[in-house]
Amino acid sequence: MPAKTALATPEEPEKRPRKPRTRANKEGSVFPYKNGWAGYVWVTTPDGDQKRKWAYGKTREETHEKWLKLHDQASKGPVPTKHEAVAAFLKRWLREMIEPNLEPTTYATYETLSRLYLIPGIGKKRLDKLTVRDVQTWLNTLTKLCTCCDQKKDHNRPANKQKCCAKDACCQDTPSRGTIASIRRILRSALSNAIREELITKNVASLTVLPNPSKVTKKPRQHTTWSVDEARRFLEYLRSVDDPLFAAYVLVLLLGLRRGEVLGLVWSSIDFDGEELTIDHQLTRVGGRLLHRDNTKTEGSTAVLPLLGLCIAALQDRQEIQAAACKEAGKQWQESDLAFTTKHGTPIEPRNFNRSFAMHCRKAGVPLIRVHDTRHTCASLLAALDVHPRVAMRILRHSQISVTMNVYTQVPSPETRKALKRLNSRLTR
Repeated sequence: MPAKTALATPEEPEKRPRKPRTRANKEGSVFPYKNGWAGYVWVTTPDGDQKRKWAYGKTREETHEKWLKLHDQASKGPVPTKHEAVAAFLKRWLREMIEPNLEPTTYATYETLSRLYLIPGIGKKRLDKLTVRDVQTWLNTLTKLCTCCDQKKDHNRPANKQKCCAKDACCQDTPSRGTIASIRRILRSALSNAIREELITKNVASLTVLPNPSKVTKKPRQHTTWSVDEARRFLEYLRSVDDPLFAAYVLVLLLGLRRGEVLGLVWSSIDFDGEELTIDHQLTRVGGRLLHRDNTKTEGSTAVLPLLGLCIAALQDRQEIQAAACKEAGKQWQESDLAFTTKHGTPIEPRNFNRSFAMHCRKAGVPLIRVHDTRHTCASLLAALDVHPRVAMRILRHSQISVTMNVYTQVPSPETRKALKRLNSRLTR
């Protein structure tokens, strides 16, 4: 038999070398998409999830550049894949951060300025797309923005009380520079919170500047105050008519108490034996509610002040007036620890206190000023009553005696000194 010959085996095809990978797993890619290009990068969101973050462009080069920036951003930390508008973020920030954690009055201020200015002005901008130029341009427009026209204040009044914008006679009620500064401060605070939530990387509001004062149409309000003689005439008039709130005005003028502090004062905070008064309560109306809170404007506002002789006498007189009112009201009396109440024991409405103060100013023949402005007369009255500067320093709540001495300079006339001493002796029992 012929020898068997080996079968020829076909040659194996040559294997092509594998192309080295240019992208690792979950690195994303760039590819043609519709009329342009698209790319994505796998990122970790602030919630800890792994999601795709997309970038789009008309050319591959443009998209690739955005894609590289996304890579860089993803390597530094969490990257959000959904973005709120400024309006939605502000509302959430107010609801979740400001309302639960700050004072009701602070929340009311933040909410009002956000609703009237920030949301209408830049609320439609996407939070992550907001730029320094956007904010600066908008802040500059506020100097010429008539809030009466913009917010339709005059349009909302009854027809017989419309006087300006509703009748095409713009009143030029532009925001003051202080209001503009408050608006920017609120936005800056909100964007700082957005950075903490890792929604944005830069606080654009902090890079803006306030408009030049010369560009602001509305000038700062000039606060007027009383001389010592005018304050003395005011107190003498109140005493002559036996006003039941005489003690409240004495505390406002001699101890510099704010309206909310004096209306929120409780008897348990007054130590007649130790001749001291603790400022630890405040009465304010916020959002349609009258709040009696056991905290004040700041931590430093909670202070223990020395009670002067005139203050002690006026408060003792107030105790008798309140006891008589309680007896007369009978079952209608509402018991509370408040030192200043209505004839039925209810808290005094802050606006009614302002109205009474304005009425007494007219009848006493003294200039009409705000209740808050009486604080500027306090130092001069203390000097007229020969109160030692160190005691005045405690009353005025100054941290340095030099600050007290700077305002402790008005020298009252001998007649004023005698009149105040007579007023004091008339009340002292």
